[in-house]
Amino acid sequence: MGALKKGLDKILAAFCIALFGFLVLLVTWQVVTRFVFNDPSVISEELAKYCFVWLVLFGSAYVFGENGHMAIEFVKDKFPAGMKKGSEVLIQVVIIVFAALVLLVGGFKATSLAWTQLSAALQIPVGYLYAALPISGCFTIFYCIHNVYQVLTQNKAGQHQVQEGS
Repeated sequence: MGALKKGLDKILAAFCIALFGFLVLLVTWQVVTRFVFNDPSVISEELAKYCFVWLVLFGSAYVFGENGHMAIEFVKDKFPAGMKKGSEVLIQVVIIVFAALVLLVGGFKATSLAWTQLSAALQIPVGYLYAALPISGCFTIFYCIHNVYQVLTQNKAGQHQVQEGS
């Protein structure tokens, strides 16, 4: 599971970096066409919106993989020392349920409904925008399952147990 996580981390990080760079170029182009050429690009605005949605959802999934959401740490630190492990697992389970219901189920419904609707400027199915929901939901669920595994295999000193043959 560790090798799969590392591979997914690299892919998501590279995807988010590339998407962010592309988003910067798109927004810069939008500003140049609007204020220099006095002829704003219609497609760049809509494409930037799509890229931003994908960047936020995939970046959020990546941060779950790093266990880096501040709110999770804030909640976890409120529990007494003896309940930390249980609270960490509970938090991850709540996130899994949310990701399964909202991102996967809701995302699949929204995506399937939006395939027949075309975007105004790009003239592509709006389902491409919504497809980020179930995909990022799968990544989030995978990362949360990995986080639960990490918590359950920690010993009292906070070190992960090394299994023979790994």
